[in-house]
Amino acid sequence: MALAEIELCGELMIAASAAEAAGEERLSLARIDEVLGTVPGEADDGVWKAASRPAPRCSAPSRSAQPGRSAQSSGQRG
Repeated sequence: MALAEIELCGELMIAASAAEAAGEERLSLARIDEVLGTVPGEADDGVWKAASRPAPRCSAPSRSAQPGRSAQSSGQRG
């Protein structure tokens, strides 16, 4: 699944580059649909709302630097 998403993203980037070279500011919705191989109105909006979403990879809060230590240590103490 992830490889297919990467491939689609690449196709969109190529299309955006071509559009920029042709003097267009951005891709039209019709061109995006064409690149992705979709038909406008094809998907049911309820499907998007009901689709399960993967859990975030890291749900733990980020750790801040410990007191008295800098975030970037040089390995030497002065």
